[in-house]
Order: sequence, then C-alpha cells, then structure tokens
Amino acid sequence: MSKTNPNLFTGEIFEIVGKNKWKNLFGQTDISTLVLFRVVFGCIMLWEVFRYIEYDWIYRYWIEPKMNLTYWPFDWVHPLPGDGMYFLFYALGILAFFITIGFAYRISTVLFFLGFSYQFLLEQTRYLNHFYLVILVAFIMIFLPLNRSMSVDAKINPKIKSETASLWCLWLIRFVLALPYFFGGIAKINYDWLHGQPLAIWLADDTSLPIIGKYFTENWMILFMSYSGMLLDLLIIPVLLFKRTRLIGFIAILSFHLINDQIFTIGIFPWFMIFATTLFFSPSWPRKIYNALRPEPKKWNLDIQNISPAPIKLNKNQKIVAYFLAAWFLFHITVPLRHFIIPGNSNWTEEGHRYAWHMKLRTKRGIGQYKVVDKSNGETIAFVDPADYLEDWQLRKMAGRPYLIHAFVKQVAKAYSKKGIDVAIYAQVIATLNGRAYQDLIDPNVDLANQKRPSFPPASWIIPLTTPLENRLEDQ
Repeated sequence: MSKTNPNLFTGEIFEIVGKNKWKNLFGQTDISTLVLFRVVFGCIMLWEVFRYIEYDWIYRYWIEPKMNLTYWPFDWVHPLPGDGMYFLFYALGILAFFITIGFAYRISTVLFFLGFSYQFLLEQTRYLNHFYLVILVAFIMIFLPLNRSMSVDAKINPKIKSETASLWCLWLIRFVLALPYFFGGIAKINYDWLHGQPLAIWLADDTSLPIIGKYFTENWMILFMSYSGMLLDLLIIPVLLFKRTRLIGFIAILSFHLINDQIFTIGIFPWFMIFATTLFFSPSWPRKIYNALRPEPKKWNLDIQNISPAPIKLNKNQKIVAYFLAAWFLFHITVPLRHFIIPGNSNWTEEGHRYAWHMKLRTKRGIGQYKVVDKSNGETIAFVDPADYLEDWQLRKMAGRPYLIHAFVKQVAKAYSKKGIDVAIYAQVIATLNGRAYQDLIDPNVDLANQKRPSFPPASWIIPLTTPLENRLEDQ
C-alpha cells in the first residue's frame, strides 16, 4: 500500500482544509488517542453511576417525587416501577465498565446511550449541559470503532484488531467537544455577563477560596473573570488546534476547569473535559507515553508504512458517512444560535436556552401561586402551592422557568381532570434574573392549562423582561 502523508497522520487541522482536503477525513490516523478516550469515558461514566448510588440520588430524583416534569414530546416517559431505577443504574454501571474494557462494545454503547437518554428524559428540572454532552458523545461512539485496539473484543476476535481509524472519527469527537466551549463563549456575549453578572453574585459566596478568593468582591476581579472566561471559551479551540499554541491552551483549560470545580458544583464535567481535551494533541501521544514506560516486547506497536492513504475518490459507504457528518455539523452549528432569532432575553424566557451551551449565565428565583378555576361555573376551586406537588430541588428550578411552569400546570390540570373537573389555571408568578428587582414572568390573565406548547417561540404568555440590570434587589 502507499505511504500515508505523515502530516495527515498527526491529524493536524491544516491537512483537512482547503480544496478537496475534506477527503483526507477518510484517511487513517493512530487509534491510540481514541482508545484512551473510550477508557476515560467509560471510567467517568462508571464514577457517575457510583455517585448516584452513594448519595442515594436514584431515590431522590425518581422514586420520592410525586410527579416528574418530563420533556415534550416525551410526556409518556415515566420512571420504572419498584426498584427498576436502581436496576437501570446498575446496568449503566456494568455497561460503562464494558465500554472501558472494550467488551461487547457495539451492544454496550447502544444500550448505554438508550439507558442514559431515558433517565435524562424523565425530569426537565435536572437538565444539565454536560448530561446533554454525554448523550451526544454516547451516540456517536456507537458508530466509532473504538474497540479495535486494547480491548477484550480485539482479543476475542483478532480480525477486528487495528491500530488505526479513519480520521473523521477523531474529528467528529473533537467537533462535539468544541461545542460547549465555542457556543458557551458566544452565549456569554450578552449585557449581563459583560457587566459581571451573575458571576458577582456567585463569587461573593466563595471568598474563602485560597489566594484569589479575597478579591472576589472586587469589581476588577469580577470583570477579569467574566471577560477571561468568555475569551477562553471563544479562543480555546483554535489555540488547541495548532501545535505551537497547544500546550499553552491545555494549561489554560486545565486551570479553568480546576477553578470551576472549586467554585461551582458541576460534578463530572470539569474532569471529563480535562481528559477529553487531550484529543486535540497529536493522535499518537498515548502510544508514545505507553511505549516509553514499557519494555520490549510489550510495546504498543504501529506500522506507519502499511497505513492506507486518503482515498482519491469516495466510495458509496464513504459518501454516506460524509452526508451524515455534514448533517450532524450543520445541525449542531445552527441549533445553538436559534436564540438570536427568538425575540426576548433567552435567560429570562428560556426560549432557545437549552441545547445551546448556555452555561452559568443566569441565577433566577421565582415566587408564584396558581389559581384553579372550575370552567363549568367559573368558581375558584383552590390556590395551588407547588410545594404540595414538587420536591424542593424541582421547585427551585421550576419557579423561574416558564416552560417548567407550563409543564407543572399541565400536570395539575391532568390531576383535576382525573377527578372529572375541567379547570382553568392562572399562574401568578414574579421572578428575578441576575439580581434584578422582581417582575411578572407569566401573564396572570392567561389560562395556562389550556395553552399548547408553542411549536415556534415566542410564547405569548411569557411577559418580556423589562427590568434593567441596574434596578437591583436590596439584598444584592
């Protein structure tokens, strides 16, 4: 076979841009960095499962609640009965271990993706960007041959063994990992963030952090962290893509995630992103380190001379993959930008907020009551207290988020419907965003129980944000 381009083999960005360079995505690259990613992903997911078991979150989130606020159009999804949710997480733990060691890899990735996605869809108030990221990564891993090396599958079936993979496999994961950074930076280009909010509110509670914590109430430090965080998100991927700046970028992102881990409670996310960011280094780096630590004949060898070059012309299967990649890239580039064409402040209305990598952009509180009216006679039946239906952790999220309020009202209306009472429900809700004074969030004259979820925003029953950031709560 022809020798592969040695520069292409490193997976550098300049080898896949320019005229017809996209065909190089179907050339081969060292699989070792992808294998390491498989192992790290499996280990971190196993750690996450252990956390749910250790802290009894399975009971707290899916057994104890009286109701769950599910995602549209997955309202038919409900927690498993009895001990079913415990068994689900035991299964996810086993699958994560199988992914780590590369055993029954295809089946394990499919089942893990389905199981993790299922528990994600059970409760809207638990939406986290890193859960969404895990789902995306788990999905694309189904199609990636990450079990070709250093796996039980390759031991059992040597025919699948290979020390290379198509370059598109590496770039697909890199693309997904780039999404939270770049679009997280885009989302920070807003009035509140550029004026230090809500970071100022959060930093005021972490002044005990060593060395820099004592400056967290200083305006210069607040603005420095706001702007540096935005610029880091926007620039880190270009910095990581080029060899000369890569190490500096990795040190910056390492520091960024370690500080975030100290200031915020964000679970596995910083650790996952630290390890995953190493995918932007040369694809051979894990193999080089492994071989440096191992004596002969236990080296993890790779014969560069026998690697297939990039094709001159794509075959049918490669064209299908190319179309899939194009559609995937287009979808994930456009969806995070939709809030720019939706009227209103997305941090207030929540329209266009999810699946757009809007991370740590707002702190909200809401207060409300819900008037239930019997539609047959127009009489007020009750004023509903959400605390009678929801757990504290659900209530905190629901109170200031219009679509969660809408989902809650629908659940209450459904409960009355089971009693044979057709009701109208009016939400009287005020909320505060990033320390602003409270203002109305929901139109109190709209029967929210009979409002369909808008197919296309904006929702007419959400009152636009009119309170300026300068109009602060007294306790801020």
